Amino acid sequence: MIEFKHVTKTYKDVKALDDVSFTVEAGSVTGFVGPNGAGKSTALHILAGLCRPTSGSATVLGVPYPALESPGRQVGTLLDAGALHPGRTGRETLTLGAIALGLPRSRVDEVLDLVGLTRKESRRTVGAYSLGMRQRLGIAHALLGRPRALVLDEPANGLDPQGIQWMRVLLRDLADSGCAVLLSSHLLHEVERVADRIVVIGQGRVLVQGTAAELNQGGGLEQTFLALTATTDRSPA
Repeated sequence: MIEFKHVTKTYKDVKALDDVSFTVEAGSVTGFVGPNGAGKSTALHILAGLCRPTSGSATVLGVPYPALESPGRQVGTLLDAGALHPGRTGRETLTLGAIALGLPRSRVDEVLDLVGLTRKESRRTVGAYSLGMRQRLGIAHALLGRPRALVLDEPANGLDPQGIQWMRVLLRDLADSGCAVLLSSHLLHEVERVADRIVVIGQGRVLVQGTAAELNQGGGLEQTFLALTATTDRSPA
């Protein structure tokens, strides 16, 4: 399970997150949705132990991420596919990850097959990959340890329609196997198609949360999101 409890993050006089609370249960997909700049990435960085909250707590499987024993085997994360080393091949990237986690090298071929990267593609350098291929490689890296929780930030970026459909099926299968999946995106309609629950965030605060059916009564979810996007678009740069 993934849990945020009253998480606030302040940078000088700016609140990037303001009292954020929600949970992601095992065996489910939770969509974390909001426009760019809403606070999604800040929340995920706190969850992954990359920065500390000003107050509140974020835990994975009951403890803060840094306190996990062998966290890479328990939590898979994809926070920035562009951070993959451009000079290494896809296979080298995954092989180094498998070695670091103490996994057999056979796991590399398993995750390549899982994300649909061919052997030929895996021998190309990451710098020569399209954005969609880097996303697939990043997801493969996140899945190396067969994690019990999966945290993905904008994984659909760069994927074509076929790739997006593949990702929906993959996330649903992972959740059905017992994984807790947290999917961050600015694409409401894509999240609605796969998420069991949706959390909408704007200007650092959780605005609404619940199942898609609950939030869509009377068109409430889409209206909330459109109003939020319009407000963000009118905000000064």
